[in-house]
Amino acid sequence: MRIVSNGVQPYIVQTGVDTDGETQEEVTTFRMKLDVSEWMHRVEERGRNVMTQPASCVYSIVRCIQMTMAVLSILGAGSIIAYAVYKRLVRKPEVLPLFLLSLTDLLLALSWMVGGLLFTQNCDAYDICYNLHIVEQTLYMASFFYTLHYVWVLYAGLSRKYYRRLNGLPAESVLISPYSLLPLMLTVPVFVAGNVFRCYTSFTQPYRCLLMHTGAVYLTSYVTTEVTACIVIQKYCMAIFLATFLLTFIGIMILMCKARSLYKRVVTSQGFFGDHHWATLRLLERRMLLYPSAFFFCWGPAILLATMMLVNPDVIEGGMGVVLYILQAFTSASQGLLNCLVYGWTQQHFRSLSSSTLRDANTQTPLLRSQKRNYAALRSAASLTNFV
Repeated sequence: MRIVSNGVQPYIVQTGVDTDGETQEEVTTFRMKLDVSEWMHRVEERGRNVMTQPASCVYSIVRCIQMTMAVLSILGAGSIIAYAVYKRLVRKPEVLPLFLLSLTDLLLALSWMVGGLLFTQNCDAYDICYNLHIVEQTLYMASFFYTLHYVWVLYAGLSRKYYRRLNGLPAESVLISPYSLLPLMLTVPVFVAGNVFRCYTSFTQPYRCLLMHTGAVYLTSYVTTEVTACIVIQKYCMAIFLATFLLTFIGIMILMCKARSLYKRVVTSQGFFGDHHWATLRLLERRMLLYPSAFFFCWGPAILLATMMLVNPDVIEGGMGVVLYILQAFTSASQGLLNCLVYGWTQQHFRSLSSSTLRDANTQTPLLRSQKRNYAALRSAASLTNFV
């Protein structure tokens, strides 16, 4: 009798008579103590070797892309933060949402960078990677809400100007919930339960510290068993990611449509719709497409991956997963760069804020109190276009 292993499960084979014609001896009892842990370790090592052949190249490419885009995002978000601090614009109501969004993008890009630096094929710090992913999830959900907050502030500013022109009274202010607390409330259960059940042994092993929890590109035999609680946590992470994305995306669309409608009411209430008003309306319509498109561009591949993980995880194994995984590295890690361009430097209002404040002491002809009121009214009407 001899023991044979096919690489997955050991089994016993009986031997027959030898060539010398010796009598066949039937084995009636067999005593053997199988070292299960050692056998499982061998299977695991075999799985690692199988995984590293096709997938290590993919993960290395993703790591390079992720770190490159993270550096660009750090530079982009950092430029907005540095400009706002240098020009002392942080406390301005129209700049504060962009500043908070850029700060969140900066922290998220730094976490992408740390994940890329920690990624190695022999890295055993699975708990660090798991907790890093939770930090990343908190930050990108916060960036979702701050993006929605930014668009809301633009709409609210236009609304205030409309009601001020309509009846001379400011519009009622709406309390904005602290957007940084909701992501923390959603991810604290993931942090606690994941570390209690040691879910990091199955979540981050195939792809280490790269990007988000969207599964392995190539599934292997050593990543097959997961604790039920860990499976629930993984699906919960996917669900809140999809829910916050849809909430933000739909909210941006609704606010931009309402802003367009409100702007038409503002202009028509003046009784005159000139060429510059039509130009501003066309600009607003372009941004109605730009803002949601930029948001979807950043997170579209990650959304597709998360949806597939919830509906049919086997679909992402192989070529489809590789394409989406690489696209995700390009788009998700570039959010800081894209946001600084879409919401910051391409906005004429943001670039001109530092020189827009006029002081009586700096003017050659000081204004009387009545002239100040008239001038402020003219500036208020002229600045309607700054909100779009």
